[in-house]
Parts: sequence; structure tokens; C-alpha cells
Amino acid sequence: MAFPSPNPILNLDDALNNTQYDSLIIIADDFSKINNEALVQATTQLSEIDARVGNQVVVTVCEFAPGKRLILVPTGNLNRDYDDVRRYFDATKKAIIEAKASGSVNPVIYLADKPSSELFEHALTVSYLGACQALWQPLEAREHLGESIEPVQTIGLVGATQQICDYASAISAGQYAARDLCGTEPERMAPPRFAEYCEALFADSNVEVEVISDSDVINKNYPMMATVARASMPVERHQPRVVKLTYTPEGEVNKTLMFVGKGLVYDTGGADLKVGGHMSGMSRDKGGAASVAGFVKSVSDYQAKGVKVVAFLTVVRNSIGSDCFVPDEIITTREGVRVRIGNTDAEGRLAMGDLLSEIKDLAKNEVNPEIFTVATLTGHAARAMGPYSALVENGPARSAKVSRNIADSGDLWADGAEVSRSRREDYDFIQPHTLADDVLSSNNAPSAVTARGHQFPMAFLAIASGLDKHGNDSEQPLPYVHIDIAGSGVEGGDWQHGKPTAASVASLFATYIK
Repeated sequence: MAFPSPNPILNLDDALNNTQYDSLIIIADDFSKINNEALVQATTQLSEIDARVGNQVVVTVCEFAPGKRLILVPTGNLNRDYDDVRRYFDATKKAIIEAKASGSVNPVIYLADKPSSELFEHALTVSYLGACQALWQPLEAREHLGESIEPVQTIGLVGATQQICDYASAISAGQYAARDLCGTEPERMAPPRFAEYCEALFADSNVEVEVISDSDVINKNYPMMATVARASMPVERHQPRVVKLTYTPEGEVNKTLMFVGKGLVYDTGGADLKVGGHMSGMSRDKGGAASVAGFVKSVSDYQAKGVKVVAFLTVVRNSIGSDCFVPDEIITTREGVRVRIGNTDAEGRLAMGDLLSEIKDLAKNEVNPEIFTVATLTGHAARAMGPYSALVENGPARSAKVSRNIADSGDLWADGAEVSRSRREDYDFIQPHTLADDVLSSNNAPSAVTARGHQFPMAFLAIASGLDKHGNDSEQPLPYVHIDIAGSGVEGGDWQHGKPTAASVASLFATYIK
């Protein structure tokens, strides 16, 4: 696994005189702000004969630029109420593609007089992350064509310190792994191979990896996950895995972050089959587990202090077949809750529920625990929030402003999220209609056309896992946030062809790892 290393460069003059680099990318809303008279003169002269300068990416020859390549990238307006650091993220994505096409393998990024607003405090690091997003190529492509399809080796960052570069490198490592796990086709990243990737990812690290493959153990301890996996069991290469990751820092633990990640390596919809072309792209339904594994990778690479991370990944395929589960079935969970199945295409909450119950029990004995589920869960989240993650929190998390802190960090790191409330209507919606069951998993309509379609699944997860007994009124309140990345998990919302974004890795890292 390789991604371009970020390297610190003290100032622009050092960049111009460093023969290690072979192109200079200047990102600005106004190129007259460049802190070098010769470069200002060069860009001014170029603008007199090329109207693209200041309006789109321009690659030109410059005798005193590294490698004689000068790449000018406009951010557009930065001063309006709705402008944010993604102006730099998006600009750099365009720039690095042009740099790569020109033959550059060691470019330098320079931001010309970025705004002093705290909204742009991390613009340089975010620009680097944007470049890494654009350069990533799918795992299957790298295995078939070789690592040469990702030729950029290092990226110089003018004005960055080594500490900033170490921080950026850790985030990038996690995002790279998350893209691999999310963006790989369903056979290459079937459950056993997903687990193998995780084992290799954390080999020789301080992350403890446990993989549960025994079907008897899964049936006994995770009955809802086993139900989802039932039709896949006869096919050995599709059999489910539970992947458990534990990062324990050196020294004192001040906070424990506990995750359950949805790893649906393929979602046919089951008996409620996805039709009309909607099954394509469902190999990306493992994006939640991918982002959780990526976050653990970032924390491990950075050797973060004070924070312990426990992550359970439910890695399973929702297949169609003679043994698939169907609506109206009643499943008794690890928690002893009787769940009536409403729709087999609402499988993610089932796959996560028992692992969340186990995480909840562990959390009772951890230091300052905060619990999260991360999932590409509902079309409603994508419809309601667009390209932003949806954060749905319980009472203790709301009291501690957990979601607000994550969303605010996301605004600064190009990893945006919207905060949602969990309300009484969500719990009312899943109440049983008979004494035969305790809770409904869902209604039988698509979430995108269901009122509060991304909020009520959090209520189900709370009830099915027993977290509903750990609210503000309990003896042991446990903060819990459900993160739905269905709208933010791939570029442009294109689940068939869009690159995975590793949504929530950067915002979580920035929130908890200082």
C-alpha cells in the first residue's frame, strides 16, 4: 500500500531551489498574492495571453519552477457565507491530475495568501488530502496493472512543519485503506478477504486483530448478523466474518472510542430484491466498516496518546437464495429482544445490532466511552443530507455535544456532516403491532420515501442492542452516535463508479486526536 508522502518545505524560495521536486502547484483566489515577484510577473504575463488563468487549471512552462512545470489553480471565491475549505480540496484534486498527466511525480503545493479565517486553518493539509483522494486507484487495478498507476511519490507542502506532515500522513494512510476496503469489487473483497486485508493492514502494529469465522460462534453470539448471512453460508468464499480491532495507547487512557462498522460486501437486498438497476454499486455497502478500519489505521500510525479504540466490523454478504431470510420472520437478538423483520433490504442495522450490544456491555467498564455505528445505511440520508454524513445521537451524546464537535471538525477538514436529532417519533415508528415481537426492524417501503428514514434506524439499533437503557435518565449513561455515510461515502453520490471518500475518517481523527 502506497500513497504520496507529505514533505515539509519552509517557504516558497526553498521550494523553487529544491531539485527533489518537479512541479509547482500554486493555489489561490488571486495570483497577484503570490509571495514571489518573479512568479507574480510570470503569471501576470501569462494571463494577458491566456484567459484561462484564474478561471481554470493552467499548466505552463516556467524556467525557475521545479521541473520547469508551473500549475496555476484558482479556488474561486472564498469569502461568501457558504464557501469553505473544500474550495482548496477540490482545486487540488484538479491540479494533481494535471501534474500527474504532465509527468510530475514529486510536486510542490503552495497556497498563496490563504484567508486568515479559522475555516481555512488547515487548508494546506486539506489540499494534500484532496490530492491523495484524486490519485487513489482501485486495489484491483493496482494488482493487475502494478503500482506504476499511482506514480506520484511525494508532495511538498510549503509552510508545513514535520508535525503537520506526520498528522496528514496518518489521516491519509487511514483514508487510503478505507478506500481500498470500500471500493473493491465483491469477490476480491468478499468477507474472508476483507478480514485478510485487515490482518495485513495491522501486521506488526500495536493493533490487536481478532477474526471470528466459526459459523457456530456467529450463530450463537450474533443471531441477527447470522440471519443476514444465512443465504451466503453455502458458498465458502462468501461466509461472514467478524473483525475485531483494538488499539491501546502507551500510557494513561483518557477516552475510549468504540465502533461498530457495517461491512456489507454485497447487498442484493435479499428477498426484497433490489431491482431496476439499483443493485449495481452495492459492493460499496461496506463503506462504514471500511471507514472504521481506516480510522483505526490513522490512530495506529500516529501512535495517538490517551485514546483507546475498540472496533467491531460486521463483514457479511446479503445474498438471495432458498435459505435467505424474509419479511415477517422474528429473530431473537443477543440482547433477548424479539425483532420482526420488516424489509430484508434493511439488513445493515441487523448486521450491526448484536455487535453493538456486545460493544455496549464492554463500554460499561471502559474509561469515558463513546459509542458509534458507522454505515452506508439509508437512501434517506443521501436524499436528506446530500454529500454530508448524518449524525444521529442519543441523549448522553447530545448533552456532551459529541455530534456537534464532529461536525465542526468536519467543516475544517473537508469531511462535512449534519447533526440529526433522535426523537420520540422514531421510537414510535418501530413499535410492535402484536405481542409476538418487541420491535420492528423497519417498514416495507424504501427509506428514501419514508419520513425520518435515516433517524428511526438509530432508534432500532438502540433498542435491539440495549442502548436505550443507557440514556440520560439511567444509572450509567452511554453517549452513542449513529453515523450514516450513505450520502458522503462516494464522490458525487455515484455508488457505481464514484471513488470512495473515506467519509468520517478525517473528522473523527481531528476531533479526538490532537
